[in-house]
Amino acid sequence: MVSAPLTAERPGTDSKERLRLWIRLLRASRSIESELRERLKRDFGSTLPRFDVMAALYRETGGMAMTDLSRFLLVSNGNVTGIVDRLVADGYVARSKREGDRRTSIVRLTAAGRETFARMAEAHEVWVDELLAGVGETEARELSSKLKAFRSDWEG
Repeated sequence: MVSAPLTAERPGTDSKERLRLWIRLLRASRSIESELRERLKRDFGSTLPRFDVMAALYRETGGMAMTDLSRFLLVSNGNVTGIVDRLVADGYVARSKREGDRRTSIVRLTAAGRETFARMAEAHEVWVDELLAGVGETEARELSSKLKAFRSDWEG
């Protein structure tokens, strides 16, 4: 999809520039994500999906139902279950049943999970800062604002 030819553009429209923008956003996103994956693996023996699950649980100190976690991460329950199973085995996440509802699992970070995630998050912030070093603070704020407005317009 990224390498699709730009021949389908309509004359007299801005579609060519918007298509270039889309391709550049996609390439930048994939490039940064790939580098973050490598660094998480190299420095923490972790993956980006594990990082995302731990980040969600770090924000919710009381834990989250598996369904809510899946919904928050925009992935299927099946995807989250495997990641949570491995985090439980590593001692970073604890699973319990919701009081009065034995069918619902609540997952939360353990103390070791919170400590590990805090170190990962600190490194992650430094890495993103390095990878986007060519973007000044004002420029970053403007781009962020434009992307936020785009999301609002697109989602209605």
